[in-house]
Amino acid sequence: MGLFDKLMGNATEVSLDQIQSEFAPLLCSNEQIVAAFAVFRDKWVFTNKRLILLDIQGMGSKRDYHSYPYRSIDHFRIETAGTFDDDAEITLWIKGLEQPLEKELSKSVDVKRLQQLLAEFVLNG
Repeated sequence: MGLFDKLMGNATEVSLDQIQSEFAPLLCSNEQIVAAFAVFRDKWVFTNKRLILLDIQGMGSKRDYHSYPYRSIDHFRIETAGTFDDDAEITLWIKGLEQPLEKELSKSVDVKRLQQLLAEFVLNG
C-alpha cells in the first residue's frame, strides 16, 4: 500500500496469503477468500459466500466485523479512476441499510476483476 493511498484513505488490494491467517477462523466450511482490500487497518474481504468488513477501533484491540451475504446486495456500482481523478470507487446497496456502503479504491486496483467477482457472486447467489 502506497503512502499516498494511505493518506488519502484509498483501499489497496491485500495479498490473499496475508489475509488468510487473520480471517481463517471466521470462515465457514467451503468458504474461501477471493479478494481483500485494506485502508490503514480496516479491511473489506470478499469470499465466495459473503463480504466481511473489519473496522478496527481505537488502539487496535476492538474489532467490529460486519458480514453481508451476497444475496443481501441489491445492486452495486464500480467507478473507474480517470485522468484527473486518481481513485476508483465501489458502492454497494445492502437490503436493510438506509445508506449504501462506499469505499474509494486505489487506482492500482483491478476494478474490472472486482466487477466480475461481484457479478459472479451477486447474480449467481
